Amino acid sequence: MEMTAKVLQGLEGWCFSSPKFATTAPSSRDLSKVQLLKHEKISAISALAVSPKRKRIALYLQFRSKAFKGPDVKRFLEHLLKHLRGPIMLLWDQGSIHKHAEVKEFVECHPRLQIEEFPGYAPELNPAEYVWCQSDSALANSRPEELTELKAMLTTTKRRLRNSQRLLWSCIEASDLPW
Repeated sequence: MEMTAKVLQGLEGWCFSSPKFATTAPSSRDLSKVQLLKHEKISAISALAVSPKRKRIALYLQFRSKAFKGPDVKRFLEHLLKHLRGPIMLLWDQGSIHKHAEVKEFVECHPRLQIEEFPGYAPELNPAEYVWCQSDSALANSRPEELTELKAMLTTTKRRLRNSQRLLWSCIEASDLPW
């Protein structure tokens, strides 16, 4: 009998506003006409994959500069199927992105994927949410000047998490999900 890998999926976003601004005001005292020059963001999609024997956890994490949509979730699922063997139990929230027609069709066509949903408004059950806590704490008290600097910081955090079974297990243990 083939054992099933448990995969916990989540989405997150970080907003970046450039500290640079421009004004059309005649003097610096009239700040009512200040405009931010940039307002960019980084979105992320992640999955924690727990091996069937629960000895190792793998982190799959992708960043992009736009919001993730249904077709992006489908591509992420394709990526997971390519890297994980055997049946996969995928636990995710009830977000509308997971109900996108393209995602539903993809899941129906891939019997290796067994979908389980977390109850509504229960992020404390999803260990993938604690990946964001780890990322947010690594970014605390930082003030990147450019979006590329924020991306570099997130990439460093991703590398640190991927290389630490202790940190990945702490995400699992922090959740209220029974193991």
